[in-house]
Amino acid sequence: MAQTRTALEHPWRLLALLVVSIFINFIDRSNLSVAAADLRRELMLDHSQLGLLLSAFFCSYAAFQLLAGWLVDRYNVFWVYGIGFLVWSAATGMTGLVTSFAQLLALRLLLGMGESVAYPSYSRILASGYPEQHRGFCNAAIDAGSKLGPALGTLIGGLIVARVGWRALFFILGGGALLWLVPWFLSIPRRGPARAPEAVGGPGFLDILRRRETWGTFLGLFAINWAWYFLVTWLPTYLREARGYSAESMAVFGSLPYWCIAVSSITFGWLSDRLIVRGFSVSTVRRAFCSGGLLLAGAFMLPAALVANGRTAVYLLAIAAALFGLSTSNIWAITQRLAGPPAAGKWTGLQNAFGNLAGAFGPWLSGILVERSGSYVPAFALVSVVLALGAVSFLALIPRLDPVDWTACRARHSNSRYADP
Repeated sequence: MAQTRTALEHPWRLLALLVVSIFINFIDRSNLSVAAADLRRELMLDHSQLGLLLSAFFCSYAAFQLLAGWLVDRYNVFWVYGIGFLVWSAATGMTGLVTSFAQLLALRLLLGMGESVAYPSYSRILASGYPEQHRGFCNAAIDAGSKLGPALGTLIGGLIVARVGWRALFFILGGGALLWLVPWFLSIPRRGPARAPEAVGGPGFLDILRRRETWGTFLGLFAINWAWYFLVTWLPTYLREARGYSAESMAVFGSLPYWCIAVSSITFGWLSDRLIVRGFSVSTVRRAFCSGGLLLAGAFMLPAALVANGRTAVYLLAIAAALFGLSTSNIWAITQRLAGPPAAGKWTGLQNAFGNLAGAFGPWLSGILVERSGSYVPAFALVSVVLALGAVSFLALIPRLDPVDWTACRARHSNSRYADP
């Protein structure tokens, strides 16, 4: 932990940089949705092609999670993250130059590769450098940044597209993001091992996959991502095509659910930490927040698609988003507690790989449902069902949040391998 301790001489300054980075991260992954209506017309794409483009990012993002988790556990997490940030910012900027479906598809895949380092890096840093009683707030702050990204991206991005075109949106975002790299690289500790000491001899991927709790976190994140990526990828288009919003109105009202998630995530992250400090069980608090948030959010998603009034639909989505913050503020705190510093990067990489299958298939499947039914109602109904299943997984597969003793775990498997039949 030498490198992490050195870097965390100013932990709140570092947290601020992480929050800004995830803010940029989610602007860049959601900007295609903001530009989708105009881009689709110019490049002559149908809904199925648009769904494939929206899913392409998540295919490479999920596929590279295992490599990202291994890298941040083994090498200097600051350099790994900085290089990934550079790659995804370049991919964003170059998107403004595309003239074909194939070019856009390739850049979306590259964007996913670069962004794959984000959450393994966050978990590695938080698990090693921040105590349990602060992780709810720290994870919530990062989660709030991920929600503010689409909020401001939809608001400001929608206005940019309406006034100067969709290509300018990508040029501005890709070029402007590079400024973040200056303070980040200045924060890299000059003295410290390139390899994280506790990663040596730590658990392998199979050790993590053997755990029942692992699959609870996998399925829980899958459900969270299914709903979240549905909003990020399809909400702008839904508001313009199904609800008749103009580009300017969509920019304002389409950002409302994201603002609600950001505020609620910070609030519930802080509240969960305070409950733990006051003596409530970590297991009870984290699990209740995650499962309860998914159930309540799902209860408001389908009605939002069924009501006749477009303004009412947005308000219902905003309520669902606020309740969603119960879960998003605590999901990664669960993973970091279970995995601990020796496995935080690998576990997060595995979890994000599985969880982002929701992004790989969800937007694509939603596009098919919309195309074939001529309605967004089936897509919203599916979101509600997936959220309910995710809530069950937190309760059924994660009975307690006791940190895993990886040394004992590996010893047991080693002994059983050579035991007499």
